[in-house]
Amino acid sequence: METAETTNHPENHELVLMMSNKPEASQSSDISQKLVLLASFVKELQTQSHLIHFNYEGSNFLDIHNFLKDQYELHLKQFDQLGEFVRILNYWMPMCSCGLKDALGSCFKNIESYECTSQLRVYYDNLGTLENMIKLIQPAVESSDLYDVAHYLAELLSQTSKACWMIRSVIRDKY
Repeated sequence: METAETTNHPENHELVLMMSNKPEASQSSDISQKLVLLASFVKELQTQSHLIHFNYEGSNFLDIHNFLKDQYELHLKQFDQLGEFVRILNYWMPMCSCGLKDALGSCFKNIESYECTSQLRVYYDNLGTLENMIKLIQPAVESSDLYDVAHYLAELLSQTSKACWMIRSVIRDKY
């Protein structure tokens, strides 16, 4: 098991990647499992951002509504790309949403309030967790000479960091 402190809330908890590292598993299989976790996480972000897109109410509704539409569309593309990398590595993706949830483990925060800042805050925290997951996975990918995957993870990190910055700019004065 690998851990990393989350950057958005270092005082809250440590992120635990929910994977077993079996000694007999090949490095490609280990990386594939980590990519399945990332894919599961971004799929959950896609659903979360889509639901916030529907439920958000506030004076900045149109801006947030449009931003979240871009986000859930981007998360769907991210899910697709990560899933394709898993298959390129000759590893299986889960067969259904239940399998995705099982792969996810307990590292994803669910929204518990319709209050607009609260919704964005949870989404922001989950994006921060995704940033940390990418940073934990990146070294193994780079050491395996999977240059295409490493390049994509850098792109994914950049997209995620930008989304965090944009949300932080909206909620900064509200917490």
